[in-house]
Amino acid sequence: MHIQKGSIVRALAGRDKDKFFVVLGTEGAYATIADGKRRRIRHPKRKKLKHLAPTHTVYNGSLETNPQIRQAIREFNGG
Repeated sequence: MHIQKGSIVRALAGRDKDKFFVVLGTEGAYATIADGKRRRIRHPKRKKLKHLAPTHTVYNGSLETNPQIRQAIREFNGG
């Protein structure tokens, strides 16, 4: 699956391995991700696409604030 803005992904490598993030944007072989808690919108993580696993879920709502990002991940996790 193609990773795009709004995709919910799982990190495959690094200290954030197995955590879920929302993709804020992509640029070449990299994606900018945030979870709204540890990685906030003001300081997103830049991660290689090969280190991200797509979840086949794309959030179509607004992703402009940290609470909106946390809500998107919470809805994905069923909570």
